[in-house]
Amino acid sequence: MAEQLVRVYVPATVPMLADLRRAGRIVAPRAHAVTPELREWYAEGDEEELEYVAFTRAAQDALRLLRADPTAPRRRVVVSADLPAPEVHRLDPELGSSTVRLTGAVAVAAVAAIHVDSADAVDDVTAAVDVVEQALAGDPDAQFTVDGVEDHELEWYDVSELDALAGPAA
Repeated sequence: MAEQLVRVYVPATVPMLADLRRAGRIVAPRAHAVTPELREWYAEGDEEELEYVAFTRAAQDALRLLRADPTAPRRRVVVSADLPAPEVHRLDPELGSSTVRLTGAVAVAAVAAIHVDSADAVDDVTAAVDVVEQALAGDPDAQFTVDGVEDHELEWYDVSELDALAGPAA
């Protein structure tokens, strides 16, 4: 019997991609996935729509990672990976939640795709990073700024392009 895999969307930064290249894995305790709570909240959504919601939430969490790392290039990164179901645990039982806890590192072999903002998103991402915490606290002006970054679709890259995405080798 084949092992059941779960597609997870891991918020990340460009320096985390360098870690993925160097170590062959990244440690990311939280990610997003299509959970039973998300399915119940968005009952009319098909699988593709549910995955897009989880992906978008991972991109939003990438803003918080950027806030925590002021030296990281101002580009959201989401790593899509397929992990064994026992390594993915629902974290929040709240209706609509897509948050999951990962018990292990995400190996490069599990990566299905890498998604990164293009250069034209940098100004909007920078503005969103500056106010993301206020947006989460309910500030409508900050939320407007954060929502504005969603006008930029993250570009899709194959894992074979990791060297180019991660920057010069250290």
